[in-house]
Amino acid sequence: MAVKKTLSKPGVRNVVLVEGVRTPFLQAGTTYADLMAHDLARGALQGLLNRTAFPKEAVDYIVYGTVIQEVKTSNVAREAALGAGFSDKTPAHTVTMACISSNQAMTTAVGLVASGQCDAVVAGGVEFMSDVPIRHSRKMRKMMLSLNRARTLGARLSLLGSLRLSHLVPELPAVSEFSTAEMMGHSADRLAAAFGISRLDQDEFALRSHVLAKKAQDEGLLTDIVDFKVPGKDIVSKDNGIRPSTMEQMSKLKPAFIKPHGTVTAANSSYLTDGASAVLIMSEEKALAMGYKPKAYLSPTYAIPKVLERSGLTLADIDAFEFHEAFAGQVLANLTAMESDWFAQNCMGRKAKVGAPPMEKFNLWGGSLSLGHPFAATGCRLVTMVAHRLKKEGGQYGLVAACAAGGQVRSYTWVDSTEKLLKSQGRL
Repeated sequence: MAVKKTLSKPGVRNVVLVEGVRTPFLQAGTTYADLMAHDLARGALQGLLNRTAFPKEAVDYIVYGTVIQEVKTSNVAREAALGAGFSDKTPAHTVTMACISSNQAMTTAVGLVASGQCDAVVAGGVEFMSDVPIRHSRKMRKMMLSLNRARTLGARLSLLGSLRLSHLVPELPAVSEFSTAEMMGHSADRLAAAFGISRLDQDEFALRSHVLAKKAQDEGLLTDIVDFKVPGKDIVSKDNGIRPSTMEQMSKLKPAFIKPHGTVTAANSSYLTDGASAVLIMSEEKALAMGYKPKAYLSPTYAIPKVLERSGLTLADIDAFEFHEAFAGQVLANLTAMESDWFAQNCMGRKAKVGAPPMEKFNLWGGSLSLGHPFAATGCRLVTMVAHRLKKEGGQYGLVAACAAGGQVRSYTWVDSTEKLLKSQGRL
């Protein structure tokens, strides 16, 4: 494959991905069930340090993403960092941006390095769906707070006398948007209907994801995984949600969101997952000075058309695509929209369609439907996977994209740095 042009610009600091790791992604309620989110994040951080032998004191900043927060560890980045042995002088903060939380964490890291504020930043994401917070009802919370403030026994007894059974009904968690009270599955169902994506199309795409993920797992390609020792249990070393089925079995499942006529089911949706990820992002100069060989050069921006225009690339220039698979219908609807001139002109303000990625370059090692989707951890998984694919396949440019609740989209370009970029710059 011929070396393409470089995206680096004179006078602009190159930002590189040195390494990325993740804990195995496990279905919620399985082997990780008795842990907490910071345990998994700590495991990812320790795995990153062990794999790179990077000195903890050389990390200037840590930023982590998470979606469903545990109140006790609201700044999970800080708790995980301290647990992993980082100095209490190393700043760490947590960001939440739905399913692209770790994408935003990486964007923050890129900004800190590109601006010269930091030389080395660790970014990551963690989600723990095995134990999500369940709150008392608001009425019960108000009573408990009032009891705490009551100064006399009589006042306390009076408050307790007003207790009703309705106060005891808990607020169960739901992965839904506050502004619409809808889950993304409802949006995916409507999106699939609007673009004419059939149940058969969705099931076939989901099956493809599981088959490719199983193949990648069996061939040892999922090398971003680091072993995780669960206290009192065995060491976990692989994802447990990869389960190729048959079209016949998948067709038997009932609609999960819009009943009875919806097409989104448990089989063509990503499942609730526990897991954590972490990446080491550095300035190229610092990485090379410390003897590290970057895996990719990073360039973040919003939305695929913009990232291509900003980089002066076309879709044909991209060698590896990694898109987040929240729902098969959501992915297929987006690919259909990318192939539509009408959609480009009426919904994007563009003259012509962007074009859809060729499937022979698309999510070839499986995706979120099969590997799992710990909300905030997926972004780093996408990045590391596309970097590994570029190296394995001999490509130069990779593109990562992900959807998120609220209609937020962030995309990335990635440049393979093993040989091609250095050759294009005359440095190899």
